Amino acid sequence: MDRDLIAHFPVVLAVVRRGGFGAAAAELGMSPSAVSHAVKTVEDRLGLPLLVRTTRSVALTEAGAAFVGSVGPALTEITEAIERLRAAKGRTTGVLRLNAPRIAQRMALTPVLAQMAWRHPGLVVEVTADDGLVDIVAGGFDAGVRLGEMIAQDMVAVRLTPPFKAIIVAAPGYLQARGEPAIIADLADHNCIGFRLISSGGDYAWEVQEDGVDAAVKVRGSARVTDPLYARDLALAGVGLAYVFEPLVREDIRARRLRWVLPKTAIEEPGLFLYFPRRAAEAPKLRAFIDVAREVLKPLA
Repeated sequence: MDRDLIAHFPVVLAVVRRGGFGAAAAELGMSPSAVSHAVKTVEDRLGLPLLVRTTRSVALTEAGAAFVGSVGPALTEITEAIERLRAAKGRTTGVLRLNAPRIAQRMALTPVLAQMAWRHPGLVVEVTADDGLVDIVAGGFDAGVRLGEMIAQDMVAVRLTPPFKAIIVAAPGYLQARGEPAIIADLADHNCIGFRLISSGGDYAWEVQEDGVDAAVKVRGSARVTDPLYARDLALAGVGLAYVFEPLVREDIRARRLRWVLPKTAIEEPGLFLYFPRRAAEAPKLRAFIDVAREVLKPLA
């Protein structure tokens, strides 16, 4: 096989992973035309089309799927072998791609990345903010972060945070004007900030405990969001009641910018976990991240 042809293989895989030539070009630091030329070179040399191009996306042909299925794992093994050799010399390098919801960035990832920058300056940690449920393997990610209950059983999971509560909060000014709910049924008389599920498109029903029994409450109000951090912002602005994870508003409650209402109805979530395929467990870049996370988050987890 021509040596220059092999050099084009990662470009093809990037196009598939990113779902387009423009996104692949941005990731690789190449021009879209250079990416297109690399893909065409591989297809011409192989004598088979690998991708079906449209104006908005690309799709794999049957030959393309076979190419990705065989060449992808082989290139991953080569890359990991090189990274292990470098790690043996005390240098952890490469790109660690993580998929995580926005709440995880604030609750767990920021302090870890701050230490990673000092301890492993040759390693790039790329975090994709994604509140939907994705296939991290198909998406080309090394690992993901999710609530423990949302992780597939065939994945390895490493705890990042302790369990925490999902609570209802509101600004003192809102409660002074509208009154404070005393029971769950009172939520029907309040302006509740709704949450739209990105994965399904449905409205999220607030999960609470009523007399020791889990219940899902459909709420209504003048605002609906897809970002729980924005729900906090709207609550601070006095829009209405927000359903959020307690660590996200802990300082707001201490500073009395927000008040925790109906505290006895709060349910406990299992906490945030880093998860990844078992075969990736020994990759130096992932091990470096896990080691730093365990040290930095130890007082919490």
